[in-house]
Amino acid sequence: MKLFIITGEHSGDIHAANVVRELRARLPELEIEGIGGENLRAAGVKLFSDHKKMGQVGIGLKMIVDHLGLGKRVVDYLTKEYKPDLVLLVDYGAFNLNVSKFLKRARIKTFYYIPPQVWASRKWRLNTMKKTIDKVLCIFPFEEQMYKDCGIDAHFCGHPLVGQLPEKANREEFFARHGLDPDKKLVSIFPGSRTFELKHLMKLFIKSARELQKKHPDLQFCVSQAPNLKTFPDVPFKVIQGDNHALLSVSDSLILASGTVALEAALYQTPMLIAYKGPVLFYLIYLMVVCTKFVSLPNIILDKLVVPELLQFGAGVNNIVNTTEKLLYDENYRAQHTRQLGQVRALLSDKHCAKEASGQIVTNCCQDNPKG
Repeated sequence: MKLFIITGEHSGDIHAANVVRELRARLPELEIEGIGGENLRAAGVKLFSDHKKMGQVGIGLKMIVDHLGLGKRVVDYLTKEYKPDLVLLVDYGAFNLNVSKFLKRARIKTFYYIPPQVWASRKWRLNTMKKTIDKVLCIFPFEEQMYKDCGIDAHFCGHPLVGQLPEKANREEFFARHGLDPDKKLVSIFPGSRTFELKHLMKLFIKSARELQKKHPDLQFCVSQAPNLKTFPDVPFKVIQGDNHALLSVSDSLILASGTVALEAALYQTPMLIAYKGPVLFYLIYLMVVCTKFVSLPNIILDKLVVPELLQFGAGVNNIVNTTEKLLYDENYRAQHTRQLGQVRALLSDKHCAKEASGQIVTNCCQDNPKG
């Protein structure tokens, strides 16, 4: 039996690798190839291509050419050579949904793990998924019924972070390991994992941190470097790479770009704000396609504004400084903020997501290949 996995970013690579490890335990002779990164490679997956041409944001000729070229090559390989029993798409909606159309025509069974957040924007993608995806393995409890109401087979697997997130780090040990001052509060900056995000957010975040440091000598700052970034801008604060979950868990407050990191921070109950901005044209397009009241996952899950969201024209130094001060020094606000963040875990399932997903894959593989 053959499985092919398509991921497009570092986070998808991690989650897919966890599913692969569960699959190896159940079906040790399952042949697995895919598009991914070091995590899938370490899990024993033969890579058709890595992520060098994948983790891009925006609209540009090079990005379009790279994606079209890779899409054609992988479709040709899957339909003419490899001919897998199942293709597992992981996140990365724009690329994966286009590939799914060709897989459907070739009658290759296709599952989608961590599907596009169509409930947040571009709901028309549901039409494509209904036509091309055999089963959706979703990670938010409200998604399962939404897909079923649209006539799409779906199974709620639980959220991968609930079972995979490391325990909260020991603050004293962490501070000692990274040469931080134990007598100062720690504000950590997570500027994102894409070049696009670094370009538009890093200067804003650093300028805000400098202003905070001027006003509050009791503060120190760290900047998180995403594991997939080989090069990183010079910044005037300590940069930490490879210990980012621990950094999230021991910080007194966080300045974040939007993304999964906000959900990770919520599970640690670390006070935070979201700030995000980009080219005005992209922001206007976003306003046309967005379907939710909020941007950050904790707010969407709770259906209320708990994490401050400073977006585009609201993402300025003064707003970041004032909001961070409130999170750090307003005791009543800070206590209410952290208490509400604690409700996020309760609303997510305690299912082991990778085991659930692998179970669905195994069940379908065995149905189609009784000898397996």
